[in-house]
Amino acid sequence: MDWLIITGAVVSFLGLCGLVYCIVSAMKARKSNLDDEAMRVHLRGLVAWNMGALFTSILGLMIVVVGIMFG
Repeated sequence: MDWLIITGAVVSFLGLCGLVYCIVSAMKARKSNLDDEAMRVHLRGLVAWNMGALFTSILGLMIVVVGIMFG
């Protein structure tokens, strides 16, 4: 079951990379001095990416826990 722990760690790392992407993208948008409507549109698109990355990270951690419990 070691492959389950490694797979979960990789999936969790990909989710973490997605979260870092969302943070960096939001900071770039903040520094670019967009008007309110453009900022809302940009952040609205980032919310979906953020939720997907968070879900991926949580799913990876669940896989790691299952691998530890049954490994």
